[in-house]
Amino acid sequence: MIRRLRLKFVLINMSIVSIMLVVILGLVFYFTSANLERESMRMLENLAVQPVGLGAPGEPGEDVNLPFFKLQLGLGGQVVATGGGYYDLSDQALLDQLIARTTASPKPLGVLEEYNLRYYRLNTPANQCVVFSDISSERATLDGLFKTCVIIGCVSFFGFLWGSILLSKWAVRPVERAWQGQRQFVADASHELKTPLTVIMTNAQMLQDGGTVEGDRSRFLSSIFTMSRQMKELIEEMLELARGDHGETKGVFQPVELSTLVEDTLLPFEPIFFEAGLTLDSRVEEQITVSGDSPQLGRVLEALLDNARKYARPGGRVWVTLERRGRGRCLLTVANEGEPIPPDTLKRLFERFYRADPARSRTGSFGLGLSIARSIVARHRGKIWAESREGINSFFVELPCV
Repeated sequence: MIRRLRLKFVLINMSIVSIMLVVILGLVFYFTSANLERESMRMLENLAVQPVGLGAPGEPGEDVNLPFFKLQLGLGGQVVATGGGYYDLSDQALLDQLIARTTASPKPLGVLEEYNLRYYRLNTPANQCVVFSDISSERATLDGLFKTCVIIGCVSFFGFLWGSILLSKWAVRPVERAWQGQRQFVADASHELKTPLTVIMTNAQMLQDGGTVEGDRSRFLSSIFTMSRQMKELIEEMLELARGDHGETKGVFQPVELSTLVEDTLLPFEPIFFEAGLTLDSRVEEQITVSGDSPQLGRVLEALLDNARKYARPGGRVWVTLERRGRGRCLLTVANEGEPIPPDTLKRLFERFYRADPARSRTGSFGLGLSIARSIVARHRGKIWAESREGINSFFVELPCV
């Protein structure tokens, strides 16, 4: 799919580039041709009003830059005078043919293709004047310009083609990452669901076969119930992420006193940390209010506290602080003593199903808590990130205050 997408991108891009090249080079050729023709016509008009014989052969006027000759005809159409100096005008038969061709045309201005001449006919009450100019140099210029445009067009086309191929890799990279992330998400979700489903099927098979004592039967049912609840929690978390990705998460945004929310969320965690042998310290600045959804913000803090509990070193400390930061911002910090987190791992902590310690994959966590927290913080126009320094792993949430 990614290859087809890149191919489509290159085709669309090159179609647009090709049309633009044709239009631009075509306009350059057209305006150049029109300008040469306009200069030639102005030269012929200026020559037509000048008397025959005036001016030196090489200097007919500042507007004249093409070989020309001029014929003045009498009332009967005979040649009365000639001028120009660029051509041999002694061939009367040729002059008669030129006069016949020009007088036969109803237009005073035209081109004699077989002679490479452009003419301009000026009629006066006393006589008629016809001026001819050579257009072979004009056509040679246009031929050279056409070849140049073709070369520039071909070079530009292949240059843009090479650039489009490189650009397609950069443009499709986010889609490729999203596609790979989706595939990884499906694979991880399938893996997480496979284990409890296997346990449920095994225990159900044991119950179906019969021959079990009452204690084993109760244990099998308890295992089925536990695994079913675990699957339900996983599915709910995945649905929460899916709704967040599509902006469908329901929630009423209103002023929330974050200070009170943090203190209320910490209360049920204090005995949990005590039982785990951890020390929980908190420092919450009062009267910090944000705009958001209270249950969702509480879930962010719960995810950070649960993560700190799981990965804190035995007998370690956990700190929770909430303070104002600058003007119109507040910072929530959850830090714990634990093993240092490598920089490359810090970048992946908020990925779905990612665990910094794979050995703890069976602690009841699916690796979605931090991903859900990041999604919630993003909907509240905030930022979330992690740092690890000197044995202290810290998670920061910055939110705009009301």
